[in-house]
Amino acid sequence: MKEYHSFGWYAARVSPHLPKKAFKPVPSRLLGGLAYLIVSLAGLGTIIFFDINIWFSLLISLVLGASFAGMGFLGHEILHGTVVRKPWLRDLLGAIAFWPLTTGPKLWRKWHNLTHHVHTQDEEKDPDAWPSIQKFKRSRFMRWMYRVPFSIRALASFASLAVTFTLHSLKMFTVYVKEFNPKKQPSVWLEAILPWATWLGLLFWVGFAKWFFAFLLPLLIANFIVMAYISTNHRLNPLVPVNDPLANSLTVTTPKWVDVLHFNFSYHTEHHLFPGMSPKYYPMVKEQIKRMWPERYHEMPFGRALLTLFKTPRVYYHEKEFIDPHKGTLFGSLGNGLNPKNIKIKRTKVRT
Repeated sequence: MKEYHSFGWYAARVSPHLPKKAFKPVPSRLLGGLAYLIVSLAGLGTIIFFDINIWFSLLISLVLGASFAGMGFLGHEILHGTVVRKPWLRDLLGAIAFWPLTTGPKLWRKWHNLTHHVHTQDEEKDPDAWPSIQKFKRSRFMRWMYRVPFSIRALASFASLAVTFTLHSLKMFTVYVKEFNPKKQPSVWLEAILPWATWLGLLFWVGFAKWFFAFLLPLLIANFIVMAYISTNHRLNPLVPVNDPLANSLTVTTPKWVDVLHFNFSYHTEHHLFPGMSPKYYPMVKEQIKRMWPERYHEMPFGRALLTLFKTPRVYYHEKEFIDPHKGTLFGSLGNGLNPKNIKIKRTKVRT
């Protein structure tokens, strides 16, 4: 890509081609959240109040995990203000939706809306960006980790998706809680403590065996589903000097029924162009982007994106390439040698 443009530059050119209703909140999206909430409460109640066999418990855990993830996707939407606009109601509904993932609404908006979206793929300012070779050299843990054979490392990375969202959320709390106004810090702490108090209280009430199927296993499943999307949102894209969504974001394609269950979370480039727009209208945005800038737009089948992610390292080399520091092998990023259609990966060797 020869030049970068800000998300506002793109949005100004796409907006005139969209209906006015696309820029209004869509409260009806809460019906999907209500369905997930009912399913979750029914599943929790079944495990807590009845003695059921392990296989039925496992099945309910799978459903709970999928429901927790679905509620998280809706919570993300709610806290962008695309469902309801009243701040108190937005935060209340967002807190409920994120309760299973134990993330408070104020922290999420600070970390995700006000930092990640503003500084996407900026190595220093984006809290979700992966490190460069310079940061790698300063990290003893990363230097040790990259001595592990690539296949083992890739498998461990894949398995770690089951815990990454929760661990990263806890880290973001420690990073940002001090940046809140002292008057707001107590509420930020309360939003962080209450979900964990609920789930740990459940542990002491029902015992570990039931708690495992009611919360812990569903949380791991939800983490995995959510991180499967998040890990493909930007991690195949280059670091960029300008917040250009067509350069720094990837849309993945999934079956229509999956998009319905996950509230169109797959449309990630579109989301970074219009974070304040309901994902209901992202297919319209995609159509316009592909009409205006087909050569800039990145999309990939979800499974292929995950496969590509785990065939490449996650350390940046000069912003546009990835490097396996142990072997000195370079891999291209999207728009810079990585082909989204057939997973051709550019490989060269350099000294690190």
